[in-house]
Amino acid sequence: MYFKKMSGKLCYLSPIDVNDAEQFTAWLNDMDVTKNLPFYSAVVNSHTEKSILEKISQDHVYSIIDNAANELIGNCGYKSIDHVNQNGEIGIFIGSKKHWSKGYGTEALSLLLDYGFKALNLHNIFLQLYSCNDRALACYKKVGFKIIGIQRQAILRDRKRHDYIFMDILPSDFYGKLNTSITDNRQSIQ
Repeated sequence: MYFKKMSGKLCYLSPIDVNDAEQFTAWLNDMDVTKNLPFYSAVVNSHTEKSILEKISQDHVYSIIDNAANELIGNCGYKSIDHVNQNGEIGIFIGSKKHWSKGYGTEALSLLLDYGFKALNLHNIFLQLYSCNDRALACYKKVGFKIIGIQRQAILRDRKRHDYIFMDILPSDFYGKLNTSITDNRQSIQ
């Protein structure tokens, strides 16, 4: 069952439902879905995935739900939060291929960033990605993330070397200039 914690026009974020373990297991065993993720070569079964979902459901990690179909399409959340220094690491995963490159990731990320800055009182939110993940890089730049560092040739995928990119975002980056249209799509944060 899903609950609208944060809502946008395309999707909403709901607390994780551990009963979705089978769907996540299917996505995590699809090499096209995981090729740009750290667990590309991992073996994932539904028992292990259910345990992982039980653990992360206690934190600020949310299912991404398509508004129109009320259908699970992925998840996003904070991998770690340092409340003393007001920073956190964010991650997002769209498992449903039919929802790729249609704005769901941008909106889900925008909802999560707004929540992080306003409700969790974060000031600096950061992430890491592989340079071969063009779709993710475009999404992150669109919402205002800036590249802050590169670890050169640190990733090996399909026998090719890729850089590891580090990015971060501040409230002024997110709520500034072009992102006003993104944050205006947010209906409510509860």
